[in-house]
Amino acid sequence: MNIMNALKRDTAPDAGERLGNQLARATLDHCVKCTICETSCPVSAVTPLFSGPKFVGPQGERFRDGESVDHSVDYCSSCGTCTLVCPQGVNVAELNSLARAKMKQEHGVPVRDQLISRTTLMGTAMTPVAPVANAVLGFKPARVVMEKVVGVHRDAPMPTARTQTLQGWLKKRTPPTTPRTRGPIVFFHGCAGGYFEVETSKKSIEVLEHLGYEVLVPKQGCCGLAQQSNGLFESAKKSVRTLVDQLRGAGKDLTIISSSGSCTGMLKHEAHEILGVEDEELKDVAAHVREFSEFLLDLYDEGEFPVDELRPLKMTVPYHAPCQLKSQGMGTPAADLLRLIPGLTVVDSNATCCGIAGTYGLKKEKYEIAQAVGKPLFDMVKATNKELAVCDTETCRWQIQKSTGVPTVHPAELLHRAFGLS
Repeated sequence: MNIMNALKRDTAPDAGERLGNQLARATLDHCVKCTICETSCPVSAVTPLFSGPKFVGPQGERFRDGESVDHSVDYCSSCGTCTLVCPQGVNVAELNSLARAKMKQEHGVPVRDQLISRTTLMGTAMTPVAPVANAVLGFKPARVVMEKVVGVHRDAPMPTARTQTLQGWLKKRTPPTTPRTRGPIVFFHGCAGGYFEVETSKKSIEVLEHLGYEVLVPKQGCCGLAQQSNGLFESAKKSVRTLVDQLRGAGKDLTIISSSGSCTGMLKHEAHEILGVEDEELKDVAAHVREFSEFLLDLYDEGEFPVDELRPLKMTVPYHAPCQLKSQGMGTPAADLLRLIPGLTVVDSNATCCGIAGTYGLKKEKYEIAQAVGKPLFDMVKATNKELAVCDTETCRWQIQKSTGVPTVHPAELLHRAFGLS
């Protein structure tokens, strides 16, 4: 099969994409050109290569029908800040994502973008040869070759392959003895949580079990977020529909908990608003899915979270709320939750973005931009605690740790310690 023909088919518009366009365009005329999105954009602040969210978004969309898309839209990182800050409710980031997909439909998708968006395939391939894969990814000459041949920057953060997947751990673990007093819930680990961030998934599951839940972990694939952000709409839609069936297969009325905030955002928002997926099954899953810290903070608000069991952790940690989490409009539940731990001081980064934006900061032409976007955050992390930082999403943790040298963990790690489980 000719790969370029396959990629063209992957970006060809269908009814779902047209629906996504309609949903985003419905907000178009609400734009009053106030430029709040322009002044808040972390990318246009550091590079002239991106014309700004208003220009390529609502302003450009009015002239886009039948016309080519301004190539600068490819420098939008899809952080979602523009949509979040817009006082008129314009779906600026969504318009930009749809415009980028149109551009790739016209000009083709680079093989690099196709490869780095296949996270499940990457995890499956790397796990059996984890020590070799990690050695190669840590070998500078190999990374230079990768940059020249594939287009992934030689200094970009890479995931660490593990010798055991989450499913492998679940099959071999000793069944927990904690009483299951709260009933079953479903755990959605995401691609990274299944292959690369296995410890985060394990600790999240153990915290939930400590709280009295029976945690069901069905076999599950990718949510399609990386594919969607790279303009591969057809693959993304297939991925999210398959995932929805897998999650619902564990129990249609069960709450679904995920320690991957970006993946929950895909199910709650992007699959409908950008891909235009209208399935009733997706709507059902979106209504039941909850981000890990969001779920636990709700338990606290209901008086169901055992604060008295938390042991003191006497330290100060910088906390960064990822863009993908903030775009879901849930505030910063992780920071509020961690402040319940005695002795723990949590310092909010107040940074707009770390720069990585999923796969954006991996690309050789965007790496320096991503570093410039993240610099205020990196400086803040190093100034606050050179031993530990906290962040909710996987690629953001990799970006912070690689750029600062500071080990960066999910909030579940500190809760696991505070409950005496570590």
